[in-house]
This record gives sequence, structure tokens and C-alpha cells, in this order.
Amino acid sequence: MKLIIKNGRVIDPANNIDGDYDVVIDKGVIQSVTPSGKMKEDSTAKIIDAKGCIVAPGFMDMHVHFREPGFEYKETIESGCESAAAGGFTTVAMMPNTNPVNDNRSVTELMISRAKAHGKVQALAIGAITKGLKGETLSDMGDLKEAGVIAFSDDGRPVMNNQVMRRALEYSRMFDLPLIQHSEILDLTHGGCMNESRISTELGLKGMPTEAEDIMVYRDIALLEKTGGRLHVAHISSGESVELVRRAKAKGLAVTCEVAPHHFSLTDESVRGYDTNTKMSPPLRAQSDIDAIKAGLKDGTIDIIATDHAPHDLADKQADYHSACFGIVGLETALPLSLRLVDEKVLTLPQMVEKLTSRPAEIFKLDQGTLGVGKQADVVIFDPSEEYKVEAAKFKSKSKNSPFDGWPVKGRVSNTIYKGKITYTK
Repeated sequence: MKLIIKNGRVIDPANNIDGDYDVVIDKGVIQSVTPSGKMKEDSTAKIIDAKGCIVAPGFMDMHVHFREPGFEYKETIESGCESAAAGGFTTVAMMPNTNPVNDNRSVTELMISRAKAHGKVQALAIGAITKGLKGETLSDMGDLKEAGVIAFSDDGRPVMNNQVMRRALEYSRMFDLPLIQHSEILDLTHGGCMNESRISTELGLKGMPTEAEDIMVYRDIALLEKTGGRLHVAHISSGESVELVRRAKAKGLAVTCEVAPHHFSLTDESVRGYDTNTKMSPPLRAQSDIDAIKAGLKDGTIDIIATDHAPHDLADKQADYHSACFGIVGLETALPLSLRLVDEKVLTLPQMVEKLTSRPAEIFKLDQGTLGVGKQADVVIFDPSEEYKVEAAKFKSKSKNSPFDGWPVKGRVSNTIYKGKITYTK
């Protein structure tokens, strides 16, 4: 189907476009991006009136957990892709902590093929750094790359062994694929369930200190300097870690990082009600950490926004705070939470779009994140001013574990287009 998106404000950071344009999509690719009012009428095309809306490249989330294979009761690749489309995402990257673990070609091919079968969004695979996520023996990284993985990570189980991490970084240089590290010294966080602070003491909950993250980030950067590999710090949450990344970038090291919306939207004060939907790893931090994260977003130290979408069944969260599972769903709240950064003047709207589109494409070397003529037509249309309340019960995700349920927010996706096909309509 030929599509014409008219009357919208087109923001395409990759091409330095920000203005009123009409976008023509034909045969799954961007045919033209023309100043509004200068395009000839075409009775054969479907018209989408985007008046009052932003038209941008489809969002990219490089950190999701779709739970398949092994934990389909929490999420399937199909339901995860539905959730992604509803959030305006056209490309996501699936973490390997499945069962079996994505540490071999057969699991990689299974995950990618199932994503392609659903066709709502592009769901890419991230391979495990070590076999079984045990941190002991490197996976066959070369075979995984041939199978199609775009990065390596033991997410949720950081690589504690220094020699294993050094070898992995050397291979990351060889294969030119980033290592995504969940930065946590497990000895310091064992048994913890929230940020270590005055609040954890008051609530009687064992804390997880920021030093656990900081030390791991410091170690990985030190190893990176020796190996010349590629390091991507996942879901950064500590102000000191942001500063470590800033210094590493100033040295010219190949280090990048991401932040999840919950880590710039909530503090550990939110744990006071013992709502297990506020339990995630890394945990919600102090206001000073949030301020440092926002400064890092503003100056470009933090490269991208990624949700760490972590679905859990109701039973996984209906437990005492200490026993409940870590993690929340995030794909369908990422846009309104990110737009709060624009309202707070932390980011401009084009900068926000860049952190969700062209910058992740650049880091992971993907030919997406742009509305360039001839490129695959992955597009999101959203109204930045529409006000509503988050209703977790209506999420497309199989799981509803969100601390933002009932929040008044602003900014809603109206259409998601993947390969020229409308995959979501409000």
C-alpha cells in the first residue's frame, strides 16, 4: 500500500530535518520527504493526516526481554512485538537470558525466525557472552555473529571474572560488535532489593550500593583501554558511573551507555509503599543520581534511551518486596516518560528522538533510524500533547508490572509503520 503522511512535523535527526513535511511511502520504502503543500495529489494512496503530530523514524529499543523461549507465561516474542509496536518501536533487541540461553546458533535462529513470522517489528537477537550465562567460558561468539546477533551480553548476570571479560572485549574488537554489560559487583549486592540509603534502613530492606555499579564500570573501562574493544553500559543508574563514562569518552575510548526511563523518572522514595513494581535491577536511586543522569543526557554522555522491558507474571510480583522478581515492563510508557525530559528542558524534542532512533542505529551499526529517501519505511507518528492516564491493564504486553499505572502523562503514539505497513493504530 502506498501511504502519504501529511501535515505533520517531521523530525529526522539523521538527516537534520525538523519541519513541516509530507512523507510518501511506497513498496515499503521512503519515496520522498517533501515540504508540506508542495506534493501532488495521489488518489491511489492512503492518506494519514498527522496534523498536530510528530512524524519520526520508528523508535529503536536495544534492551528488551521477550522471555521466549522458556518463559512464555511472562511474554512471548509475539506479545512483545505487539507491545513494541504500541509504544512506537519498530526495532528492538532481545536479551539472551532465555531458557535455553541464547548462547548458540540454534537459539539465535529460533528467536529471529519467530520474530520475522509475526512481522510487527524487527526483533533482533543479542547473544550471550558466556555459555549458560555462567561467566566462566566464552560462548562461540563467531558462530553467534554468523547467526545474526548484533551484540553480546550476559545481562542480569554480569561477567565477574576479569580474565573472561578481558577476552570478551578482545573478541568484541575482532567481531566489531559491542559488549553490553550489566554493571554490578554481586558480592556487594547479594540479598539486596533496593538502593542502599537512609530509606532502605527506614524500610528494613537490604540495600544495593551504587559502588557495586561504579566499581564494575571502572573495571570494564580499564580493561577496554587495554583491549581496544567496544563496551556498552546497560541501564546506567549511578551518578558516579555517568562521570566514569564521561571521562572515558573524553579519552576517546569506544564506550557508550543507555538509561532506562524509570531511572530518570523515579527515585528510591517510590519504594516507601512496598509496591513490588518499584523493584528493579539496578534499583531506583537517589535524587542526586537522577540529577547526574539528566546532566549526562543533556551533554551527550548518555547515548540512548532503552527500556529494559522486563515482563513478569502477576504471581512473580505478588510477594513480599524481598522475594519479588526484579523488573518492569517499559515499551508502552517509554514515549510519555521521555517527553517529560523535553518539558523539563533536559533535552530538546529532536535530541529525544535522536536517542531513540539514529543514535542506537549508529552504535549498533544498523541501517535504520532514519527517514532517508530509499530507506526502509519504519515510522512512528505521535501526538506530543495528548494527555491521558497510563492503564497497565490495556498494555499489549502479556505482563502488566508497571509502577506508572495510573500516572497522568502526555504523549501518545497514534500510528506505527514497519516496512511500509501500519502495525499499530491508536
